[in-house]
Amino acid sequence: MSEFREQLSQFPPEKVHQALTNVTAERVEQALAKKERNLEDFLAMVSPAAAPYLEVMAQKSRQLTLQRFGNNMQLFAPLYLSNECQNICTYCGFSLDNKIPRKTLSDKEIMKEVEVLKGMGFEHILIVTGEANRTVGVDYLEHAIQLIKPHFANVSMEVQPLDQDEYERLIRSGLHSVLVYQETYYRDTYKIHHPKGKKSNFDYRLETPDRLGRAGIHKVGIGSLIGLEDWRVDSFYTAMHLRYLEKKYWQTKYAISFPRLRPFSGGQEPKVAMNDKELVQLICAYRLLDPDVELSLSTRETENFRNHVIKLGITSMSAGSKTNPGGYAAGKESLEQFEISDERSPDKIAGLLKNNGYQPVWKDWDPVLQDSFG
Repeated sequence: MSEFREQLSQFPPEKVHQALTNVTAERVEQALAKKERNLEDFLAMVSPAAAPYLEVMAQKSRQLTLQRFGNNMQLFAPLYLSNECQNICTYCGFSLDNKIPRKTLSDKEIMKEVEVLKGMGFEHILIVTGEANRTVGVDYLEHAIQLIKPHFANVSMEVQPLDQDEYERLIRSGLHSVLVYQETYYRDTYKIHHPKGKKSNFDYRLETPDRLGRAGIHKVGIGSLIGLEDWRVDSFYTAMHLRYLEKKYWQTKYAISFPRLRPFSGGQEPKVAMNDKELVQLICAYRLLDPDVELSLSTRETENFRNHVIKLGITSMSAGSKTNPGGYAAGKESLEQFEISDERSPDKIAGLLKNNGYQPVWKDWDPVLQDSFG
């Protein structure tokens, strides 16, 4: 059994849920009074007992974020290359059992997307595909990265989990970071929502960040899909995972995202809904636990919510996103993975940031600096 799998097995959901229920106001105050916080403090800060302290948490989170990241906000865009998928996932528009037109971009189509995204000003691109090894396996991904990398400072990826040697191969081609969400850390619930395909292997997915750490990736993004299970428990597991990874693969940077279930054709309804105040509570709790972790917010969220949360701990956000292959150049010719809520252009998002005293940052790091110090 892997090291983190062993740790996870020691905290069954019932145990974590009971611990959340037992948190008192006094325990929350103790956590907020600390300068450095541990996982027990995080659990207190995401508990129902912490809800009355949201304003205090928000102020502390804002202060810490400004100290560590300044008034910078990184902007990125997802680049969907394919909606082919061999998995059945109950919540995803790309699921194998959805009878939709499938599309994988050719070289020419990829470059059309690149041209549009460059015109918008982006320097940080997130490659996204369905999980289909036969169609968009490592050969396709390597070729796509080699096509795209000369045009952008950063190329990240959110695709099917791969083996360590495959990650090493893609890193040599210019891959900068990888996002891999566990979706839910509840093993039994995971089986329900992933009944078919390679993604049904809970442990292989769980151990993906370890393979990335051993491969020497620059940054790993983790998180859970909010709505599949009790968000407080899954967030505690995510925090556990973060702490484990930071200790074992200390040279790698880490990011956390907060995807809430969004509608798609015939989509999954949330088992446990999370309101906006609770999402703010979670964002602040992660920042208070870890001042250095990057916190990212997608266009799944509404304009109003994103307008207000940018000052509370978020350091990275997508803008102008299209979640279907070829969506930037050709529009909606294929089904989106999920519905976008904030449809404002990158220019409008950049203007919003500037009006709030923030500097839009179009790339994650400077290759020149890496060449100088790497």
